[in-house]
This record gives sequence, C-alpha cells and structure tokens, in this order.
Amino acid sequence: MNLKEIQGIIKDFETSSLTTLELEIDTFKLKLSKLHTAPKENAVDAPTTVATPVLSSIPASATCVPVKSPLVGTYYASATPSGDPFIQVGQIVKKGQTVCIIEAMKIMNEISAPVAGIVERIDVKNGQVVGFDQVLITIHTGEGHGE
Repeated sequence: MNLKEIQGIIKDFETSSLTTLELEIDTFKLKLSKLHTAPKENAVDAPTTVATPVLSSIPASATCVPVKSPLVGTYYASATPSGDPFIQVGQIVKKGQTVCIIEAMKIMNEISAPVAGIVERIDVKNGQVVGFDQVLITIHTGEGHGE
C-alpha cells in the first residue's frame, strides 16, 4: 500500500458517515476513529486516529529496532504542546506503548512501539516534518524489558 492510497482512504473516511475504520493488509495496519475524547485544558486536538507500524519480521539476533514513520507528517513528542513527552532516551517502553504522534492532514496518528525495550535514540525533533519510512526512534531490545 502506497502513501497516495493511504491518503485517499483517510480522505474518504473523513467525508464518510463512518465513526471508526480498521484496515489490515499483510503487515500494514491502519485504525481510524472520529470518536473524540473530552479535551484537556490547553490541549490541542486529542489524538483520534491510530496508525501502527508493523514490522513483518525482526531477526532474533537484532538488538536495535528502528521505529519508522508510516506516513509523511509532523512529528510530535507529546499529546499537547506543553505536555510531557511520551518517551525519553533511556526509558523502558512496552510493546504497543505510544512513543509519538505523527500529524498528517490534520489527523493525529499515534505511533506505537513495535517491541519492548529501552529507547536508545530519538532521531527527530518535536515539530519536525518527517518522511515515509524515516527512522523516528531506535529501541534496544533485550532481556528484562517487559511486554
């Protein structure tokens, strides 16, 4: 599935009467939702859409796993401009834990950790425009990081 197809699906979803959509094709998974949560004080749009990058196969010998952007957009380290970042270098993360948000076409896409481990590097800055498949974060995997 290419970027234009994904953007087309998102645009069609925005104009439809659907409130949620889940699409899974091979190793690609896209979850869209128009359900809004109550906004917090001083909060910008709460994340309402989730796009989860799925790594098809991670070699057993791998120790560093890159978390790549599944789409072109703007990287945000936290849910609100004044909020705490989702992760920091050296922090232990669990598989499925939100590590950042990519905003594309005014839709907030939560990016989840594909593996459990320790955040080794954050390769982009808050507010930076990122490209498709660009490495955002590197997670060091190993024993005792929990799932």
